[in-house]
Order: sequence, then C-alpha cells, then structure tokens
Amino acid sequence: MTPGRFSHFLAIDWSGARGERQKGIALALAHGDGGPPVLVERGTSWSREEVLAILLDLPDNTLVGMDLGIALPFSDCGAFFPQWDESPPDAKSLWAMIDRFCTGDPHFEATGFVTHERAREYFRHGKDAEGAHFHLRAATSREGRFRVAEQAQRQQGCRPVSNFNLVGAAQVGKSSLTGMRVLNRLQGRLPVWPIDPLPQTGSVLVEIYTSLAAKEAGIGSNRSKIRSYEDLNAALSTWQVPPVPGHGIISDHASDALLTAAWLREVAHDPARWAPGGLTDEIARTEGWTFGAF
Repeated sequence: MTPGRFSHFLAIDWSGARGERQKGIALALAHGDGGPPVLVERGTSWSREEVLAILLDLPDNTLVGMDLGIALPFSDCGAFFPQWDESPPDAKSLWAMIDRFCTGDPHFEATGFVTHERAREYFRHGKDAEGAHFHLRAATSREGRFRVAEQAQRQQGCRPVSNFNLVGAAQVGKSSLTGMRVLNRLQGRLPVWPIDPLPQTGSVLVEIYTSLAAKEAGIGSNRSKIRSYEDLNAALSTWQVPPVPGHGIISDHASDALLTAAWLREVAHDPARWAPGGLTDEIARTEGWTFGAF
C-alpha cells in the first residue's frame, strides 16, 4: 500500500432496521487532499437502495468503510452453519444464500433468512428465545460465536457483539445480514477486502468497526458515543483534522461516520493495516476481516 493510493474515503454507518428509510444510516466523506470530513446528505433519511446506488457509482479510487460484519463466524466450527447440509463454503456463497432466501423482503431486509426454519436455529431472537445452535463452541459464554477478527477486536479492548445475535441496542446481526444482501449485489463491481484481493488501483470496500476508530482518537471504551460537535472536533484534532462546522448536538450516527472517514484517511496508507497477523487465506475467503483489527 503506497501513500496516495486512495483519493476519497467514504464511511457508512449502517442499519438493519425494517422499513424503507433508516435514521441509523449516515455517510461521511473525507477527501484525500485533506480538510474536514463532510456528511453526505440528501434532505431525508437514506434508504439501503440509495446507498447501493452510490456504491455502484463511486469516484475513482475511493476507500469505502461499512460498519457491519461482512460474514458470519466460520473458523470456530469449520462452517457457518454446522449440521446443516446447505451451509455455504465461503463468504460470497453466504451472501448469495441470504439474498436468495430474502427475495420477498423489501428494502434489503433479512426477515426471510432469520425466520427460515433451519437458519433461525443459529440466531438469538430474544432474551429467552435462542436457536438450538446459537451456543455452538460457546460453552464458556452466553454471547454466542465470534469471528477471528472479532476476537482480535477484543484484544484491542473493544466489545464486539456476535453477528448471530439479533437482540439489543448493540446487536449488529440484522445490519450485517442486510449488508450482506447489498454486498451480493456488488459482486464484480466493487471488491470487498479481504474476501477479494486488494486491487492495485480503483475503489474497494472494507468492513469497519467505529469503536476502533474511536479508540485511536483517544475515546475510551467506557465513554458514551460522541453527541456534540465539540467532542467530535476534539477527537478529530488527534489527527490534526480541521474542525467540522457546527455547534451543539450531533447524532451519534453522523459523528461515527465523520470520525471514521477521517480515520480511514489517516491510516489507509499503512501497509500493516492490510496485513493483520491473524488473517489467513482461509479466513479471508470465509469470514473476512475488520479493517484496523490486529
């Protein structure tokens, strides 16, 4: 990876909620030449279809970070769905399977998958409603299964939630599944690292975890989300980024996207970010990785 490889850095705070438009989706763009990151706004809440349209028509050499899991755990059991003969062999097959099972779901929702008679057995659906296979290889924890990249996040002081968990404010299962439907539509159009090799030129999409960016900006794991322009700009100053114009309250979705866009610009030139120690060819093909996890 050489300095200047990317000219734009787009961070997307994603949402798996039902409905056409999502208040939880936020997009922020940082230009490679510097300056503050800016929100990409359209006057109303974003739809997932509109985000897909942007991803299919990016400026050249854009690094996109999406805050979701690009795959499900595989390495712990040697399969996404052990004991199910339809369990796909790799991440791209997983995306296609989820998209196929959800053909009747509008707005890239994933209800058709999490309610499927076999698939649903691998997920936590409620406080007292866990599928029979939710705790595979998780005998020491009630949290469910984790990918290798998520174990690396834990070593860095973050607290990721299993992508098989569909419950609670911190859950990322629904956003990951809806995101995988979008990733399936990008095949052949936008590489997804490390499931696809990092191209020498052109745009690429990576999985991000906004808590990693926040930690590198000096925001401790015990601190609440950034909800003011003043706190956002204090965090951005870690990298000598000019302040984002504004005062007072900002949504945590917007602040996550803005901070992470600036962080992507700050660290993307570092070769070590693209060669984490735990990443193998098998993990890249099946589970993928989180950009910035070591």
